[in-house]
Amino acid sequence: MVFNLSEQNSVANQFILELRDKTLQQDRMRFRKNMERLGEIMAYEVSKKFQYTTRIIETPLGKSRINVFKHQPLLITILRAGFPYFQGFINFFDQAEAGFVGAYRRESLHEITIKLDYVSTPYLQGREVILIDPMLATGKSIMDSVEQLLKRGTPEHLHIVSLVAAPEGIKFVTQHVNIPYSLWTCAIDEHLNEQFYIVPGLGDAGDLSYGSKI
Repeated sequence: MVFNLSEQNSVANQFILELRDKTLQQDRMRFRKNMERLGEIMAYEVSKKFQYTTRIIETPLGKSRINVFKHQPLLITILRAGFPYFQGFINFFDQAEAGFVGAYRRESLHEITIKLDYVSTPYLQGREVILIDPMLATGKSIMDSVEQLLKRGTPEHLHIVSLVAAPEGIKFVTQHVNIPYSLWTCAIDEHLNEQFYIVPGLGDAGDLSYGSKI
């Protein structure tokens, strides 16, 4: 399943517009806040797919029956660009456990490789896992992360969530993920350029959130 939030008309489109606008995105705090807002909206959408159970609670005037999800999800984000988007998810799933993956891209003229140098997560076996990475470009960072995460147990279902995705990345993930999964994104863009960046995209989400790196 591939869910594209921008196919629906909602307030989310305003936040996506502000993330993309090269003038507005220079406001670093606004950029991070819009990522967080979209994380909250996407958390709401993903929550519709969880397993639910009925609880009965006492109100001041009687009893109320309400459906709530059976288990908290496990949130995993890829550093560092994922932090603001991740914050939106943990705002909604405020009792969830969390894990972190450190990954960065090594670029050359003809290919891109991904270096993972940090993985810290709880046990994944049988859990609803949400893997959070703002930019789904080639898909290699997602797949390298999934490969490492599976050494820590097999999720019941893996939700891969991005802000912006390229068709090449979606195809790569679809071809290589071999466990039950869903792919969620706020927008599907045109293609990757020769430097493997998403076009039209929004630029480097990590740099726009926290400043350029050396």
